[in-house]
Amino acid sequence: MNHPVTHPYIPNSVPAVRDEMLAAVGAANIEEFYADIPASLRVQGSLNLPAPFLAEAELERHVSSLLNKNTSTRETLTFLGAGTYNHYVPSVVDEVIGRSEFLTAYAGEPYEDHGRFQALFEYQSMMAELLNMDVVNVPTYDGMQATATALAMAGRITGRRGIVLVSDANPDTLSKVSDYVRSFMDLHIVPTYNGTADLEAATLAIGADTAAVWIQTPSFHGALEEQGAKLAELAHDAGALAVVGTDPIAYGALTPPADWGADIVCGDIQSLGIHQWFGGGRGGFIAVHDDPTFVLEMPSRLFGLESTDVEGEYGFGDVAWDRTSFALREEGKEWVGTAAALWGIAAGVYLASMGPTGMAELGETLLARTAYAAQQLASVDGLELCDSALHLREIAVDFSGATLTSTEAVTALRARGIEPGVVLPGNRLLVCVTEQITAADIDTLAATLTAVLKEN
Repeated sequence: MNHPVTHPYIPNSVPAVRDEMLAAVGAANIEEFYADIPASLRVQGSLNLPAPFLAEAELERHVSSLLNKNTSTRETLTFLGAGTYNHYVPSVVDEVIGRSEFLTAYAGEPYEDHGRFQALFEYQSMMAELLNMDVVNVPTYDGMQATATALAMAGRITGRRGIVLVSDANPDTLSKVSDYVRSFMDLHIVPTYNGTADLEAATLAIGADTAAVWIQTPSFHGALEEQGAKLAELAHDAGALAVVGTDPIAYGALTPPADWGADIVCGDIQSLGIHQWFGGGRGGFIAVHDDPTFVLEMPSRLFGLESTDVEGEYGFGDVAWDRTSFALREEGKEWVGTAAALWGIAAGVYLASMGPTGMAELGETLLARTAYAAQQLASVDGLELCDSALHLREIAVDFSGATLTSTEAVTALRARGIEPGVVLPGNRLLVCVTEQITAADIDTLAATLTAVLKEN
């Protein structure tokens, strides 16, 4: 006799339960639920799944064997970046965000707040100080969403449709922005020159319908935009806004975009006290000046001092509440829901532990290590830097003159216990260095590359 398989962790796999559910909805079998999906889009045949594990110990052993196939960036010399970075995370960060007062997969609710709102207010305040801006939001899902939202804000504020991207943006961010704004804004990409904005081409692209000039610094390739003030001026002369996507990690040493004319600054906070893991925790920030025109267009929550029901008493809570979809759903600037609030607390603890001096030292270290890495990689026979711009943390290297392609070089170095970077189109490699990469590590990368290229 054939006995249907019952999976102990899937209740509706019990035949009697499944039959009862089908009867309740009037379906003869499960296939009826997928009748509207074309056969070409459906998986044909059975999935490659193991037999059901009848004991929890067996299941645990199986899952552990799968997880043990992973190699974390703590176990190898890694130069991987491209949006998720291996910065040092002080132990106090993990200790604080692991506390029950803060640890939640959701944003946390007022009726069970145990200091979460104040912690997020402190994060907002320190981010604002680091960026020299006035107002910073509670984190959105990620920096990609923050960038898309910042550009949408520019469209609402100016009443225009045009976005002019003058930098090399992360392809994932560009994809997210394109999907998010394509129904109500038009995106125009101006190719870069020598790694940064082509001012002449940008001038021609910015016009009367431009809502935002989108600048990414550092760019996807790590290039720092040194013409930011001129680009902001071009935007403002055309009645547009300067929207700057960035990483806050180096603004203890670099001039923040607000100081050279940025109207909205946005990006991801993964580098601020959040582990790289297998893709990282992500949280998006949006920063603006203390101008109601901008603040009231922000979609996400803002925490600040608010009065309570007791006269003269104050506590931490939502401010400018009416602009959100929580207050007036049909009038909300954009939908607001699950946030990355825990990562905001992590970034706040990180910034507090580093302090201004620590952030300044970190920024200087990153600039110095990046410059040294560029020098050493350029000295490898057959390799060339893709541009001569000033870089932070990442460098694109051209393998066109080498005896191996960038993909082949990655395979060869992996066999030697090194993750050399992320392969880019055009036979290039994106190499990332953080403060956890020493000068000796960079020397090891350059020497190993030299050796494998000579062997082929």
